[in-house]
Amino acid sequence: MNNHHIPLLGIVAYSGTGKTTLLKQLIPYLRQRGIRTGLIKHTHHEVDVDTPGKDSFELRKAGADQTMIASHRRWALMTETPQQETLDLRYLATRFDGNKLDMILVEGFKHERIDKIVLYREENSRSLEQLIDSQVIAVASNCLPASVPDSITLLDLNKIDEIGEFIAAWLEKQS
Repeated sequence: MNNHHIPLLGIVAYSGTGKTTLLKQLIPYLRQRGIRTGLIKHTHHEVDVDTPGKDSFELRKAGADQTMIASHRRWALMTETPQQETLDLRYLATRFDGNKLDMILVEGFKHERIDKIVLYREENSRSLEQLIDSQVIAVASNCLPASVPDSITLLDLNKIDEIGEFIAAWLEKQS
């Protein structure tokens, strides 16, 4: 598995801004451009992709540290991490197969040192400045925020093609 150089691009925003909504439109756009995209989504909730009562769920609950569910269409590896206090984004990215991806979009992980696009909605009425750090390369917004430094590209949050083309150009610079 070649996974050492998969570019990571963060999509960060306050909760309720529409990160997932944007990604559901952006991923198909990038796919049409021939860009193979992986996704890491950070959540503050307990995650369980298995179903109680199923054999795989019961075997994992019996104490398996890793459990893989596999079919001819997809597979998922679940790893128990009860001792891990913080998530390691770089480690998680190494779990992907770099031969099958051109990039990984990262939803959340706003404090990581990776290039990021900040999503901002005027109606959110929270501080844009708190989301901007030295890793932010663009702000996608439904307004023209005055507090964005000149070095950061402004994108229209409602124009998927504009955001997609910006990402495609960014990706070309990563190789």
